[in-house]
Amino acid sequence: MEVIKKINIRFAGILMLVMLSCVVMFHLLVLSGIIHYSVVWGGRLKSAPQMYLFEAVSLTINLAVLATVSIKMGYIKPFIPQRAVTFLLWALAILFALNTIGNIFAKTILEQILFTPLTLISSVLCYRLAIER
Repeated sequence: MEVIKKINIRFAGILMLVMLSCVVMFHLLVLSGIIHYSVVWGGRLKSAPQMYLFEAVSLTINLAVLATVSIKMGYIKPFIPQRAVTFLLWALAILFALNTIGNIFAKTILEQILFTPLTLISSVLCYRLAIER
């Protein structure tokens, strides 16, 4: 874990914000129909209404994570206590690690190839942000 501490905190925060912004754009493309919903959620979505629900949840979560990282980096004024931000970053590090495992076993090659490394990197970056005082 000493290696992770060597990651520059500013770099970790900016990279996390860039990746999250790209993920939000990706989900907006899915919602708009430009990218078919069969490539998300492990290829398990069965209908457009189901996709709208799942994508709305995903967008909400990703925007909340964007806000959390932005607070940690000092880009937006905190509207939750700093301890809550740290707790959320720890939870996100664990969640992204578990999501990495899920992406490895996804039915779609896109999730396996693109989102497995993305969630692994996100897990490491959230861990790095969580340990920063």
